[in-house]
Amino acid sequence: MENPADIGLIGLAVMGQNLALNISDHGYRVAVFNRTTSKVTRFIENEAAGTDIIGALSVEEFVASIRRPRKIILMIQAGVAVDKSISQLAPLLDAGDIIIDGGNSNFNDSIRRTREVEAQGLYFIGAGISGGEEGARYGPSIMPGGSAAAWGSVKPILQAVAAKVPDGAPCCDWVGEDGAGHFVKMVHNGIEYGDMQLICEAYHLMSALLGMDEREISAVFSEWNAGVLESFLIEITGDILAYADEDGQSLLRKILDVASQKGTGKWTAITALEEGTPLTLIGEAVFARFLSAIKDQRVAASRVLPGPQVEFQGERAAFIHDLEQAVYAAKIISYTQGYMLMQDAARSYNWNLNYGGVALMWREGCIIRSAFLGKIQEAYAEEPALANLLLNDYFRAAVIEAQASWRTTVAAGVKHGIPLPIMSGALAFYDGYRSARLPANLLQAQRDYFGAHTYERVDRPRGEYFHTNWTGTGGDVTAGSYDA
Repeated sequence: MENPADIGLIGLAVMGQNLALNISDHGYRVAVFNRTTSKVTRFIENEAAGTDIIGALSVEEFVASIRRPRKIILMIQAGVAVDKSISQLAPLLDAGDIIIDGGNSNFNDSIRRTREVEAQGLYFIGAGISGGEEGARYGPSIMPGGSAAAWGSVKPILQAVAAKVPDGAPCCDWVGEDGAGHFVKMVHNGIEYGDMQLICEAYHLMSALLGMDEREISAVFSEWNAGVLESFLIEITGDILAYADEDGQSLLRKILDVASQKGTGKWTAITALEEGTPLTLIGEAVFARFLSAIKDQRVAASRVLPGPQVEFQGERAAFIHDLEQAVYAAKIISYTQGYMLMQDAARSYNWNLNYGGVALMWREGCIIRSAFLGKIQEAYAEEPALANLLLNDYFRAAVIEAQASWRTTVAAGVKHGIPLPIMSGALAFYDGYRSARLPANLLQAQRDYFGAHTYERVDRPRGEYFHTNWTGTGGDVTAGSYDA
């Protein structure tokens, strides 16, 4: 082909279309293909009109239109569709060509695909992409991982189209081997679940406890967005609360309180269980969505299960200040847990993750973008081996300062029967993490009593296990000691 494309893209749903246009805007020629070829024609004649984007009506034509080493981005549904597309492409590609999965794939699939694609002499990159429709069009956060040898070829394009922080640095850098890119994207989405549920709890308190209407609450979120909570999610929440339906009434009031999900939060919680990471907040955020889904049961229960009377007594402005502090403290805990999971997984999968770099990639373009992430980047720049964000001077001081307000807010929710799984769960984690001694000694004694599972002693070296014949009728045989 006389003027081949610099990169190809398969999948012309909203994210694929917008990413193709973004790449084209940055001076790279793009070839596009979609299984339903009418979408190719429609895209070329409409959204891509006036560009030099190439529309291909067959996979063979598509592959032939891209210069080597070919770089092909898949923007298709995660799962079986990705494997089918790779199987269709691989026989048509040459050694050294690169397949990039830009969908919401499970990181375990990306680990497997890296191995399988490399075995065919090709390269594979699993690139988590966040930012939604607008991000794809004007600058998303991109988290690539996989075949390290392919990074040099795709780096100029991916970093050109990615969002930029104020100093011009791109929100895209190499994350690590095999599934590392999609793993970091999964954690991003899990944290997103936590952030959204936390914001919903703040809204619930202002609405149910303080009796504020949507426009009043919108003003609070707008004010918060000018402070330490500045973020995309806080910003759009203010917009949502202020939005009126055609009759002038709040649209939010008319939206059914049943939350959906695509599974990435659940994957994050499952991975935390497998890694043994106390990722309590993201787990609670997932469970909150499950609870919302049993709407009919909740309505029935509301008629027969009483709770305390909701009657706020106090100074509203003071409580809103406490609430802001509680939200900030819980947000710190959520990100602390997310980073704990990344550290645990990095050890399990032998990934060399740049934790400050991850915060930079999330600083702009993605759904959880916020000023707060700059502080995380600074924390890991100061101490790359930082064990826990709560041990950093800034975050430790912030949580200490917020602690009294945080406890006041959680107590108000408990007193008035308003569920706060994220705020209260964050506080429980904080109190557990700062406790030198927890009641797990009793738990171990219970396990040894009924199952001879043994225990360690505080007056003996770690690693020595003991068993007690608690009833006098048991024997000396013990179960093996291990962590599942």
